[in-house]
Parts: sequence; C-alpha cells; structure tokens
Amino acid sequence: MNLEKFRDYCLSLKGTSEKFPFDESTLVFYVMNKMFALTSVEFFASANLKCDPDLAVELRERYAAVEPGYHMNKKHWNTVLMDGTIPDKLILEWTKHSYDLVVAGLTKKDRAALENL
Repeated sequence: MNLEKFRDYCLSLKGTSEKFPFDESTLVFYVMNKMFALTSVEFFASANLKCDPDLAVELRERYAAVEPGYHMNKKHWNTVLMDGTIPDKLILEWTKHSYDLVVAGLTKKDRAALENL
C-alpha cells in the first residue's frame, strides 16, 4: 500500500474530506467532519483506523502489524503498520469499516445530508 492509493481510496468514499488539523504532516480523513482515518504524509508507515472494539482485539491478536491506536482511544482505534505484511485489500476493507462506523454514529441530520451528496 502506498500513500497515493490510500488517499485516493479514502477520498472516493462519499462525503469524505481531508485536512491537516494537528500539524503539516498528519493527514486526517473525515466524513461529515468526523475523522475515520489518520496517517503521516512524510513517512506513511502506518494509518490509524476506527474499529469495532471486539474486532479490534481480534485483528491485533491475528496480525503483528495491527496495534492499539497510537495517540487514540485504544478501545476504538487500531494503528495498521504499512510494512507489506497485510494485503492492500484488507487495509482498504478496514478503512471502509472505519468509515462505516463513523457514518453509523452520525446524527440523523448529518446522515441525511450525506445521503443527499
């Protein structure tokens, strides 16, 4: 997985925007102003993705390249190392899972606005 492919996929998801809210190197992807993915544009060594708490534990146990979310709520976020050991397909599936979790948590008003985009 490379940064361009990851970025293109994130931006292909409905209602997604990107910002640098923390510093000039931490790229954050949002859906309706709620973050669902974070990564570094300087190194792209990992990405933080929201995850169902039970699945988060399962993925950490199964894959050495999945760790508790760095600087995030470790119950709800995983850090996925981009070390080549996890297939791109899985990383994209987990990114979509993160997006879907955030969408599910949106207010009715924001979900309706997203549907109308």
